[in-house]
Amino acid sequence: QVQLVESGGGLVQTGDSLRLSCAASGRTFSSYAMGWLRQAPGKEREFVAAISRSGSSTYYPGSVKGRFTISRDNNKNTVSLQMNSLKPEDTAVYYCAAGGIQQLGSNRADYWGQGTQVTVSS
Repeated sequence: QVQLVESGGGLVQTGDSLRLSCAASGRTFSSYAMGWLRQAPGKEREFVAAISRSGSSTYYPGSVKGRFTISRDNNKNTVSLQMNSLKPEDTAVYYCAAGGIQQLGSNRADYWGQGTQVTVSS
């Protein structure tokens, strides 16, 4: 069992940066790939980033590649998402998730956080 709690969302302007954090409880954190997914109002959930269990590999869709960076600290059971050059289309609820890499890339996960709102004003 893994419990995930996100923090760091907020209201920013276009071009600003924001860092999301996710704290995980449980002893099996390093057994899971971790990811961030987002959902905007009226839209389907979208994969944003994933990181392998060891942290050696990261994955991004084209919409955020070069702007977002995912990282993890297996000693602290945390995963973060650094978001730079934010755009209004990045506005969404962002969810921290744990699962397999392919699972996360398919917008699925074994465990989910409660979500944190990110709003980018133009």
